Amino acid sequence: MSHLLDRHTLGAISLKNRVVMAPMTRARNADCVAGPHNATYYGQRAGAGLIVTEGTPVSPNGQGYAFVPGIWSDEQVAGWRGVTDRVHEQSGRIFAQLWHVGRLSHTSLQPNRQQPVSASEIPADGAMTFAFDDNGTLGFLPVTPPRALTVDEIAGVTADFADAGKNADTAGFDGVEIHGANGYLFEQFFNPNSNVRTDHYGGSIENRSRFALETVDQLIDALGDSTRVGIRLSPFSQTFNMQPYDEAEETYLYLGQELATRNLAYVHINDQFPDGNRIVSKDFLARFRTAYPGTIILAGGLDQQLAENYVAEGLIDLAAFGQPFISNPDLPERFRNDWALAVPDRDTFYGGGLEGYIDYPNYNQALVAPADA
Repeated sequence: MSHLLDRHTLGAISLKNRVVMAPMTRARNADCVAGPHNATYYGQRAGAGLIVTEGTPVSPNGQGYAFVPGIWSDEQVAGWRGVTDRVHEQSGRIFAQLWHVGRLSHTSLQPNRQQPVSASEIPADGAMTFAFDDNGTLGFLPVTPPRALTVDEIAGVTADFADAGKNADTAGFDGVEIHGANGYLFEQFFNPNSNVRTDHYGGSIENRSRFALETVDQLIDALGDSTRVGIRLSPFSQTFNMQPYDEAEETYLYLGQELATRNLAYVHINDQFPDGNRIVSKDFLARFRTAYPGTIILAGGLDQQLAENYVAEGLIDLAAFGQPFISNPDLPERFRNDWALAVPDRDTFYGGGLEGYIDYPNYNQALVAPADA
């Protein structure tokens, strides 16, 4: 019996299975507006119980990668409406991942070529992003050192997320996910190595968590339904020069306890899985489950069997898959029938045209041998 193929309830919506399409930046939108090709891409994968979109910047200042669709303008809202309509036509469910990259940006992507912003003026040494050099050539470049947000600007970013939530509602999304993971803006506040503030957004665990929790609360108010709001977290992450710290587990268990009081749609935990080793252990998941008894999604390095085991053990409720969904648009059906998985072409992950984006066939369209052949 497959637990992954069971239904699951998120607030007022029912998911047809427990397989989640994880958010993945694909950089296919030169105008930063979702278009028909995005509708095709997500519609092809609407067999997932839940789709979480690629990171979707809430403002021009939140942009950190070229060619990603935002959600701050009327034109962008209309573009995303085409995506949600296509997914819903296929009986799918889709959340928008709301994103601000913080210090992980480049002046070429910022309004008036200004500095990116962060919790503090601490650069992400060695981090790269997909941006434009001085000649206008697109490629991977070192991020630009940031400046610290003022307290008033922090409130402005929270307002941007609330506005983006309203835009997502207008665009027809079933809900929204705050991107609080992977070294981006909220994690820059969680981590005391990137947050050396001395005001009420720095210092203690409670203070470093304040910005994210205020944003969660504002989004709940904006949507009028806490079960349409989720958040992504990456405990113990060292991505983009995030440094380890002694209070990491305590920080995330505190966040879990606080989020549990808000009746969210879910908490989406991303295991960064560096060097092939899990950093989010089963023991931590069990402790987080105690702190946060609501729906938990886990992403990062999962295969079908491991995901089945974690669901069966009650550690998680939903399992998110990233790269497998790139090359297997019908991934839940492949799980159901034990069909072989196609391998994605890494050279077409970012940028480019439709090749490697919407041209991967379903199993029954491809000349692929069965898994037991």
